Amino acid sequence: MKVIEKIQQAAADGRTAFSFEYFPPKTDEGVENLFERMDRMVAHGPSFCDITWGAGGSTADLTLEIANRMQNMVCVETMMHLTCTNMPVEKIDHALETIKSNGIQNVLALRGDPPHGQDKFVQVEGGFACALDLVQHIRAKYGDYFGITVAGYPEAHPDAIQGEGGATLEAYTNDLAYLKRKVDAGADLIVTQLFYDTDIFLKFVNDCRQIGITCPIVPGIMPINNYKGFVRMTGFCKTKIPAEITAALDPIKDNEEAVKAYGIHLGTEMCKKILASGIKTLHLYTLNMEKSALAILMNLGLIEESKVSRPLPWRPPTNVFRVKEDVRPIFWANRPKSYITRTLGWDQYPHGRWGDSRNPSYGALTDHQFTRPRGRGKKLQEEWAVPLKSVEDISERFTNFCEGKLTSSPWSELDGLQPETKIIDDQLVKINQKGFLTINSQPAVNGEKSDSPTVGKY
Repeated sequence: MKVIEKIQQAAADGRTAFSFEYFPPKTDEGVENLFERMDRMVAHGPSFCDITWGAGGSTADLTLEIANRMQNMVCVETMMHLTCTNMPVEKIDHALETIKSNGIQNVLALRGDPPHGQDKFVQVEGGFACALDLVQHIRAKYGDYFGITVAGYPEAHPDAIQGEGGATLEAYTNDLAYLKRKVDAGADLIVTQLFYDTDIFLKFVNDCRQIGITCPIVPGIMPINNYKGFVRMTGFCKTKIPAEITAALDPIKDNEEAVKAYGIHLGTEMCKKILASGIKTLHLYTLNMEKSALAILMNLGLIEESKVSRPLPWRPPTNVFRVKEDVRPIFWANRPKSYITRTLGWDQYPHGRWGDSRNPSYGALTDHQFTRPRGRGKKLQEEWAVPLKSVEDISERFTNFCEGKLTSSPWSELDGLQPETKIIDDQLVKINQKGFLTINSQPAVNGEKSDSPTVGKY
């Protein structure tokens, strides 16, 4: 069934539709655990779920495999992302034929980001230059079989945004006109990129209606789970952050529980305002994590834990390491639901450095479609692409980074030294001056409080 039909049916029934987005995990264990998490989330009745296509087509085979399992084993209506990056027509048709044979009818057509290590999109030989070409091809070859969704950008496409002032009126208008061309070519649904200023989204919807775009426009909501991840994500997407959000986050940015709680509150309030405007479909970017997305839906009254069927007094675990678990600590005997809740999400915080590789969110902040490091290559070239005529020259580069004279490193996606590294920066400088080049470090820590702004967040 097409996603557009499910959304229309929900509207006819007077229901608010919601959906979840996932991305292919890095490891085999992560994939299996993603399906366990997906089973729990799908039990709440999303209208559909979608699976992303890795940057540069890096996860093509895995995306196809996951999409098949979502549709036929998880039994949730599935929409697969498909991009033009590194995809000649033959590969695009192979992907479309594969999902068609698996009973999948929904595609999110995207241009896609450049492959890893490249700053600009380059049309591959025998491929397409943009999402419009892809939409036209799908409609021309497959007729009405596929439901086609396209991306909308409430603040204009990031490539059209120059500087901190946002897109110019001309760039924004051109972006809207291009979106209409995609819809006119056969797209029947628009899902937006993340945003945190609800007024910008509502203006975008109104502007779309003014130029004749009549198809449903679904807001993409990304809960804030982690402060650093939020800063990186919004930076890559060039997303405007209202001053009140910055003011609320700044005092709690080193307290992950508080940040996550605020993210749930903010997501809830954003969705309330959107629903009050008459839009009745929400799309949640989960980053393969469930708690925040489900909490927002519960706050909105769209789902209820009590309505999820359970054969036991507590929710039976589906994690492969807990399937045989039939004993609870005696002091949790009267709180079985709380026990499962408290122990289920132990790996909810995605840390690319020291996370559990079995966790489906492992690597989330580097491999997700929204986290392409825009402009990072230019900074690296400015600071590192200099004549290096001796070992001493190389050592000097590393030493300068440890001294804070450089703000980028080829071995780090973060800007400059991190707070915990500054504890040992003097030692690192001396080590690098002697020719021992460091690309990672961790200070010895003992007796620090867990809420320490320097090391507590790890």
